[in-house]
Amino acid sequence: MNVLAIESSCDETACAVVRAEGGRVRVLSDVVRGQADHARFGGVVPEIASRAHTEQLVATVTAALREADVARPDAVAATAGPGLIGAVLVGLSFGKAAALGWGVPFVGVNHLEGHLLSALLDDPAPAFPFLCLVVSGGHTALYEARALGDYRVLCETTDDAAGEAFDKVARMLGLGYPGGPRVEALASTGNPRAVALPLPRPSASPHDLSFSGLKTAVRSWLERHPETSREDVAASFQDTVARYLLDRIQWGATTTGIRRVAIGGGAAANGRLREALSGSGLEVFLPAKARCTDNAAMIGNVAALHLAAGHTPWPLDSTARARWEVGT
Repeated sequence: MNVLAIESSCDETACAVVRAEGGRVRVLSDVVRGQADHARFGGVVPEIASRAHTEQLVATVTAALREADVARPDAVAATAGPGLIGAVLVGLSFGKAAALGWGVPFVGVNHLEGHLLSALLDDPAPAFPFLCLVVSGGHTALYEARALGDYRVLCETTDDAAGEAFDKVARMLGLGYPGGPRVEALASTGNPRAVALPLPRPSASPHDLSFSGLKTAVRSWLERHPETSREDVAASFQDTVARYLLDRIQWGATTTGIRRVAIGGGAAANGRLREALSGSGLEVFLPAKARCTDNAAMIGNVAALHLAAGHTPWPLDSTARARWEVGT
C-alpha cells in the first residue's frame, strides 16, 4: 500500500510517499520545502505560511510522487492538526480533494502522533510500550505509548515549549530566528558550566514541565552579568534544558518501569539533548535529525500504520483542528 502524505502545520511544506509492507513502513520519497520569509519577522507569520503552502504544494506533491515513481497512491493522508489553522487547512483541503479525485481513502493525521511515532521509521525501531519525548517549538510532553493509538501523557509543559524557549533566548542573544540551531551552533564553543541556571520546578505539579522561569533566569543573568560571553550563556542554557528533559525522562522510566525511550519534534534534533540521552543508560531510539523537524514521512507513517491495522479512513467532511490531544 502506497500512501501520499502532506504536512503543512507550520512553515514547512512537505510531501512524502511511504509504503506499508510486512508490518513496517518504508519511505519512498520525502520532500520538504522551507519558507525563508519568516526570519525577518523573528518568528512564523501565519498568513505568510498559509500563502506559501498554497504556492508550493502542487510542486511539492508532484516532486514526491515522481521521486517515488508512483502515479496513483492507494491512500492520501494529511496533517489535520494541531497547528496554525490556516496552514493546516491548505494541506488538509488539498489532501481531501486528491483522495476524492483518485477515489482512494483519506486519513487525517495528528501532527503530534507523527512526531511520537517517527522512531518507528528507523531500524531498529522501539517496540510498544515505549516512552516518547515530543519536544518542539509548540509542544513539549512526555508520552507513554502503550500501543498504536493508545497514548498517555506523563508530563507536559505548563507554559513555554522547549523550542519556544530556545527561540526567545536566541532573541536575547541577538541570534535571530530560528533559534534552536543558532543557539546550538553558538554553544559549541561555550562553557556549559559558566552560568549557574536553575533546573525549573513548576509550582502546579512537580511532574509537569516549565520553561518560562529558565528563560527569565537567562534574561536576569544577561542583565546582571553583561560581560559573560554569548557562547557561555548559550552553552549553559542548552545544557540546562538537556539535563532538565533527561531528568523528566528518567522520572517517567522509573514511574512506568519502561526503559525504551524515543524522541521526536524539531528540538529533538539538538545534539546536546541527544548526547545526554545516549549516555543515560536507557534503551534510546533517536530518529534521524531529518525525521525530527516537520516532515511528511512521519505523517504517512501514522496513516499507513492505522490503515494496516484496519482503522476506518476519515470522512471527507472532516475539518482541521487547531488543538488536538494525541489519541483522541
